[in-house]
Order: sequence, then structure tokens, then C-alpha cells
Amino acid sequence: MQIGIFSVGDVTMDPTTGRTPTEQERIKATVAIAKKAEEVGLDVFATGEHHNPPFISSNPTATLAYIGAQTERIVLSTATTLITTTDPVLIAEDYAKIQHLTDGRVDLMMGRGNTGPVYPWFGKDIRQGINLAIENYALLHRLWREDVVDWSGRFRTPLQGYTSTPRPLDGVPPFVWHGSIRSPEIAEQAAYYGDGFFHNHIFWPASHTQQMVDLYRRRFEHYGHGPADTAIVGLGGQFFMRPNSQDAVREFRPYFDNAPVYGHGPSLEDFTEATPLTVGSPQQVLERTLSFRDYVGHYQRQLFLIDHAGLPLKTVLEQLDLLGEILPAMRQGFAEGRPAHVPDAPTHGSLVAAAGGGKDATVYAAADSATGHRAEDVLA
Repeated sequence: MQIGIFSVGDVTMDPTTGRTPTEQERIKATVAIAKKAEEVGLDVFATGEHHNPPFISSNPTATLAYIGAQTERIVLSTATTLITTTDPVLIAEDYAKIQHLTDGRVDLMMGRGNTGPVYPWFGKDIRQGINLAIENYALLHRLWREDVVDWSGRFRTPLQGYTSTPRPLDGVPPFVWHGSIRSPEIAEQAAYYGDGFFHNHIFWPASHTQQMVDLYRRRFEHYGHGPADTAIVGLGGQFFMRPNSQDAVREFRPYFDNAPVYGHGPSLEDFTEATPLTVGSPQQVLERTLSFRDYVGHYQRQLFLIDHAGLPLKTVLEQLDLLGEILPAMRQGFAEGRPAHVPDAPTHGSLVAAAGGGKDATVYAAADSATGHRAEDVLA
């Protein structure tokens, strides 16, 4: 079971001070949070992708590469990579490069995002969102598995004899999750490829999450990837905790009440009852998190959103310290009753082992098609 955090990179005013961080402060804070996550023993740090204010999470590959250079163990991921508006050729190159730079400590989560205007900014039609997600991922899947690709589709220029470089590390592509809140087509896509399915699990009730995960599990088995309970499932979640639950509620309330996403709507009490948001003591967060298995079964990845709504960096780091304190108990709780046939979360190491070992996937080209000369001949 992998336990970690994800960030959407919002730049939001702290309602208790009236101060809004600068973009540079928020970018630097993201790096500090990722490093702290590794320090307290978490397994995964994921960053979102947005291309508009009030977010700083554009160009997630640069962020992940920078974090990767300053960490040693933590898996780096996305939440999410916009497969609809990002060229799959670029995704193939960028994430394979990060694979090599971090010795395989990267996977990624595909998604459509929740910002409608991003589509025309990148020359796409939002009405084709699902079709873009399906076609672009079909191409990405081939680019990582075939050395030479001939391809044509509806939404980009054709490829003829194209080789994506660098090739995936050890000949094994990064593991892919497909993230969604409400689109059954994305759960179907994840099941078709035998990839992971990550449900946002932030704003919706448990019954909705259960329906989406159940659909994915059934279709995973339908496509012949194994029994439904061996499908690879991830969940989001969010919490705010203090040693005393009353202190947690009192401190978090102004952030909740003024949050751009869910502020000025349901009360904090109503929202925590209806969704997975937990505000309370570490024991309450632990018990609530372990209860997620009651409606999705045993799963592989749990990521928490903790650095949003204007919370200052100091507070976020304190939240990570508290999560680190209950982490052993959380791991033990997730392990209890877990059937032996339920797989662990995929890692680069496990994928290489499943492939029968790593290989040098480098494509050694005889000559550059533009100059007609090999680089080594020019140097000689």
C-alpha cells in the first residue's frame, strides 16, 4: 500500500492573515512539501497540472525533475497529466526522461482536468474531451512500447516512422493511472489497458466512489487482466488534524469557509459527513482513512490533499509531521485482512521483474536523418 500526498498548486489567500503568497513562494513551498513527505516516510508525491491563475502547477515535469534531484526514495507522480490537451509525443518524451533521471521513481495519472477554458488555449475542443483522452492515450501507449510508430488519428498530424526518445528505462514504461471524478469512460479506459484507476474521492459521497471503483473492477476482470479484486485502485482524500479534535475544527474552519472550491457552501460539519474530508484528531483521521476499504475493498494507493485553501507552509509541514506519527499504524491497518493475492502498488522494480528483467532499450540509430552523419563521426 502506497501512502502519499498530492498538490494542485493553488495560490490562495490565507483568510486568517489576508496575505496571499507569491508565485515563487508557492513554487518553493511545493518543493519543501515534497521533501518533507519523503522525510516523514511517505511513498508518493504528486503534483497537478493547471495553466491558469490562481495555480502554479504548469509544467509539472520541471517540478518533478527538480524534486527528483533532491530526493532519493519517494515516487513522483501527477494529479493529473492533461492527456486531452498535452501532445502524447511530448508526454512520452518528458516522462521517460524523468524515469532515467530518477532511476524509475516516476509514474503518472492521466486526466481531463477540471478547467474548461484550457482546451481552446491548446487548440482543442472541449466537446471532444473524452475522445481526446481515448485517442491520445492510445498513441502514448504505443510510443512507449514500439520503437518505430506509424500512426494517424483525428486530433493531431500523422506520425511516420517515429521513434520517441529516450526509450523507457529498462524497456519498461512508467506505470499509468487514469484519474476521474465522474466519467465512467475513464474507468473503462483504465480497465481496458489493465492500468490503474484513481478516483478523486474529494468532493463526492462514498456511494459515488464505490460505483466508479466497482465499474472499473468489473471491467478489469472482463478484459482478462485478472479477478476484480486484483485491479489497481487509488483514492484521494483530505484531512486536517491536530492532537485535539476541537483545535483542528477551530483552526481549519476559516480555511474551509473561504476556500475557492467549497467555501460559502455547505457547513464544515455537513461536508465532512457527506465526503471523505476528515477534520479532527490523528486517531480520527486514521480510523476514517482505514474505513475507505469498506466501500472500495483493498486498494493500492492513498493520496491526501493537505496544502490547499491558503494554508501556510508551516501548517502544512506540521500536518505532515502528524501524518508521519500515525503512518505505521495506518500501514498496519491497511495490511490487516489483506488477501495474499491482492497485488501491491506497482513500482518500476516490480514492473521490471514482471517483464523478466530490464533491458537496454536505447535505439542506436545509424545516422542522423537531418545531417546524414552520426554524432561520433562528426566529433572524430
